[in-house]
Amino acid sequence: MDESTIRGSCLCGAVGFEIRTPFVFFQYCHCSRCRKSSGSAHSANILVKAAQFAWTRGEAGVRRYELPAAEHFCIGFCGICGSSLPWRTRNGKLFLVPAGALDDDPGIKPARNIFWDSRASWCMSASELPIFPEDP
Repeated sequence: MDESTIRGSCLCGAVGFEIRTPFVFFQYCHCSRCRKSSGSAHSANILVKAAQFAWTRGEAGVRRYELPAAEHFCIGFCGICGSSLPWRTRNGKLFLVPAGALDDDPGIKPARNIFWDSRASWCMSASELPIFPEDP
């Protein structure tokens, strides 16, 4: 993938950011921490080097929660609307970007599922479910 810039923001629009390709990875994580923080069956995470990330507005409104017992886990969120937002790793070298916060198409799809053995018992492939173009 050639280098391109992808924009993202929170639900209320107070916070904006940009990431540049190529990504370190794009993956689904099924661990219990990601399920709890996303409120879903898994999180969809993109990892980029810190030099490939920039806040474009509202950085002062970004909040962060670090789970004390977790070396590689954090939650970034908008202090106004609560939307998930990117967070910088503790070593400062990388940013984890929740793919759902992107406004633009990242140009690639997730490459893997991690912590599959920890997945929710009710987790199933989206392709197994009925499809409706709008709310039925």
